[in-house]
Amino acid sequence: MSEGELLAGPIEASHRALGASFAAFGGWNMPVSYAGTVAEHTAVREAVGIFDVSHLGKASVTGPGAADFVNRALTNDLGKIRPGKAQYTLCTNDSGGVIDDLIAYWVSSDDVFLVPNAANTAAVVAALAAVAPQGIEVTDRHRDFGVIAVQGPKSAEVLDSLGLPTEMEYMSFIDAELVVGDSSYPVRVCRTGYTGERGYELLPTWNDSAGVFDALLTAVTAAGGQPAGLGARDTLRTEMGYPLHGHELSVDITPVQARCSWAVGWKKPEFFGRDALLAEKEAGPVRRLWGLRAIGRGVPRADLGVLAEAGGDRIGVCTSGTFSPTLKTGIALALIDTAAGVSKGDTVVVDVRGRPLECEIVLPPFVTGSTN
Repeated sequence: MSEGELLAGPIEASHRALGASFAAFGGWNMPVSYAGTVAEHTAVREAVGIFDVSHLGKASVTGPGAADFVNRALTNDLGKIRPGKAQYTLCTNDSGGVIDDLIAYWVSSDDVFLVPNAANTAAVVAALAAVAPQGIEVTDRHRDFGVIAVQGPKSAEVLDSLGLPTEMEYMSFIDAELVVGDSSYPVRVCRTGYTGERGYELLPTWNDSAGVFDALLTAVTAAGGQPAGLGARDTLRTEMGYPLHGHELSVDITPVQARCSWAVGWKKPEFFGRDALLAEKEAGPVRRLWGLRAIGRGVPRADLGVLAEAGGDRIGVCTSGTFSPTLKTGIALALIDTAAGVSKGDTVVVDVRGRPLECEIVLPPFVTGSTN
């Protein structure tokens, strides 16, 4: 790929046929919207939507003791789950910064499948490969599989109509087969997602992804849903307070600061960055992630300053911000200095290009989702 050239996913032709608008994301040319972000967002909250997120990375860690090795490297405690389950976890550096947040799928004691973010896949693979013992292989499989997310209250109805499994526990997965006419597609069906609604993420092979997407889209449309792009994916995850790497998490933002301590196995004797994170946890972080809900008219956006009061001292920065289609108001996530002493219910001001926007401090999520 030459400098500036965007990668194309395996379903791009289908998106173009649907009239999608595209934008660059993580080095990939991705569908942002089809019928409009608000309509797509609402479909997911009230019925069902289908996303192509094949840009997400994929990697495998295989060999004798692969699961134990992953558990010694990534933050969360893989020992709390079992084969056939998935776990949200973090790959941190020695200083506790987040190289990436990802999902680990425990296939067997000798096989763990990872789904990191698109732009960080190579960094995660490199961090693991650098310390992998002899016999453990860490393989970048970014373009071996697609990822298709079916999310919303009617997501189980969609998969049921195609004969796919739906009744596994949350954060579980099953390897299944999708039969469409004379075609048969092996697909991993995962009870995971990034919207706060009940949903599934399906991993077909790269070459099968378009066929699987088209079959799912037909069923989604029949259930009253529609295709959704990255615009709706962002508004949905922001309403839930879910972090996005490069915004709420980064090599400069630790899980303690981002309220992701729940994804750290604090009692484990070993994982990347353990000493630094334990020290920060004990001392307390110098900044902490909060939610902001606009009181007046206006939308707080990423990188805007947070002030104690209009014209006052800067006490933080917005990491993400958007208009909430559900709440019909502006919302944001923000890192705020702990020395500012803010708490839930307090009022702060976001500096929107010189115009003060009053916001209430809230503890995310902004809306009540349901993954059940």
